[in-house]
Amino acid sequence: MNRNSVRTKVRVAACCLAGAVVITGSSFVSEASMSAGANFANIVAKANISESNTTAGATRNLAQYAQNLAEKTTAQQEAPKETDQEAAPEAAETQPEENQAPEVKSEFADKGVANVDEDSYVNIRSEANTDCEIVGKLYANSAVTVLGTEGEWYKIHSGNCEGYIKQEFIITGNEELAKSISTRVAIVDTDNLNIRADKTTEGTVLGQVDKSDVLLVVNEEPEWIQVATDEGEGYVSAQYVHCTNFFKVAESKEEEEARLKREEEARAGHESSSSKSSSKSSSKGEVGKAKSYAPASGGTGSDVANYACQFVGNPYVYGGTSLTNGADCSGFIMSVYKAFGVSLPHSSTAMRSVGYGVSASEMRPGDIICYDGHVALCIGSDGSIVHASTPSTGIKYGNAYYKSIITVRRIF
Repeated sequence: MNRNSVRTKVRVAACCLAGAVVITGSSFVSEASMSAGANFANIVAKANISESNTTAGATRNLAQYAQNLAEKTTAQQEAPKETDQEAAPEAAETQPEENQAPEVKSEFADKGVANVDEDSYVNIRSEANTDCEIVGKLYANSAVTVLGTEGEWYKIHSGNCEGYIKQEFIITGNEELAKSISTRVAIVDTDNLNIRADKTTEGTVLGQVDKSDVLLVVNEEPEWIQVATDEGEGYVSAQYVHCTNFFKVAESKEEEEARLKREEEARAGHESSSSKSSSKSSSKGEVGKAKSYAPASGGTGSDVANYACQFVGNPYVYGGTSLTNGADCSGFIMSVYKAFGVSLPHSSTAMRSVGYGVSASEMRPGDIICYDGHVALCIGSDGSIVHASTPSTGIKYGNAYYKSIITVRRIF
């Protein structure tokens, strides 16, 4: 073989090897980016790797690979030859271990579920005893991650709370139960995403959603996700959303105090017995009633707004009409007004025609604010609202101008 031929082959081999390392590095970056999108409590994480770092890493990997290869070749040449009989048993022993697929753990496997009655809660303690501080509350149908055990207590993490709950109040090892309390949702990754009536870009547009909006998933396919809206079921392109499971989680002491303060401010000084009862922690037992509600009274828009604010923090349930156990946006408005003897349709579109219209600049507490595919209730002349927002936030406060208003309707 001539010298030029040898040089050519060496160069080709080096280029192939360098290419293999760079390709492997590129594959690693791709996998890291894909894996980063799978988290829902706080949903998106991103990894940034600069081109210069990737190239430098490839060069170092190439040099290290060449050195390891040379050392391995030398060791093999100097080592005594093994017979086929001696080598075979060792290969037979290691082969199953090398080919064994890693165990894939269900996302529901490490979830514990609150073992309390509806409209009840269990205290979360700072330590594993009943004499220490209460750091939060875990309500019915809420989930925790069990971090460990200490005597008859579980150490748990849920939402913004980490602490201890007696084992009798947490159900573990039941994946079906954990799955049953989860909600499959699609998180929107772009603005002005169309919800279509059919699985095609030519389908009728039922409405639009924006980045970070949360949609209830009915069915998943590679290209289209079927979702539920107040106007019925529709489809969004799978490439513009990512799906995950949402769990109701604990409420920390600080979050509870902030919620109660907002409720009091929204009721404009009209104090209710529910605020007092829910703000007190149980001192004698670990379990208590979550909340009681003042009955509807009066007949003004402000009375309607004050009544509605009691239900902030309760869940969003598509198709639901329960102010305590879950309602969607139109179901929430319908049930609030039903308590005052007013019958409204269970449809955000149909609510655009109820009562009489007023301008957005004139809206006042009790007015119904209609959007594209959504409705809310005005609770303040400054534009503050209360509405059944999404599965991840439930019934919450907001600002009327967070999206374009179609019409404002007044009942009282």
